[in-house]
Amino acid sequence: MLLAIDCGNTNTVFSIWDGRGFLATWRIATDWRRTADEYYVWLSALMQMRQVDAMIDEVIISSTVPRVVFNLRVLADRYFNCRPLVVGKPECRLPVPPRVDEGTAVGPDRLVNTAGAFDRHGGNLIVVDFGTATTFDVVEADGAYVGGVIAPGVNTSLEALHNAAAALPHVDVSKPQRVVGTNTVACMQSGIFWGYVGLVREICDRIKGERGHDMRIIGTGGLASLFGQGDVLFDRIEDDLTMHGLTVIHRYNKETE
Repeated sequence: MLLAIDCGNTNTVFSIWDGRGFLATWRIATDWRRTADEYYVWLSALMQMRQVDAMIDEVIISSTVPRVVFNLRVLADRYFNCRPLVVGKPECRLPVPPRVDEGTAVGPDRLVNTAGAFDRHGGNLIVVDFGTATTFDVVEADGAYVGGVIAPGVNTSLEALHNAAAALPHVDVSKPQRVVGTNTVACMQSGIFWGYVGLVREICDRIKGERGHDMRIIGTGGLASLFGQGDVLFDRIEDDLTMHGLTVIHRYNKETE
């Protein structure tokens, strides 16, 4: 049984994969100080509550927070008696290597999204991931990651706006009823929602223009469904794209041992 772990800047996701589907998925706030023992107590308690009877013997990790990886490695070694695959490390092979400038370190999350999207949809894709940053990943026809765009994340922008302007409150991200707000909260929600709709559409159009051909757009991340409401921004929304990508990379490494 495979434990797939995706560690982002804000949250870390744990999913148990039995070879056919995910038995369970849980989230925890990312904290580099959390020990392997704490991870195990938390995870085993949730498995017991959900009555997930899984003998984990393999682990794969993708992490955009390098300081977290050590304790996740200890978790795999101490409690599951295995050496984890860590995306981005030399021992973890990719189905198709990225084609970027020499010496460039591509974020593991972007490599994983590329692998997952290509496995499900083939090539010529733009993967838009709404996370702490909003990223656009360009997937070539053969499945290679060939570059992309990084913009501030939705909640990151809201937090910066609140911190920079003391009179502006914290607001939830939602689709406003009208573009023109008649109170402060509505004005902020409109600016964030329609601003990011415009950002996604404009960047994707410019990527297509630069590449010279049409491309399918795949949305993922916690806010993808929200920004797909009422506007045809995405050809497909994949809530579990990153976790699926981890299983694809794990399978490739097992098949090429």
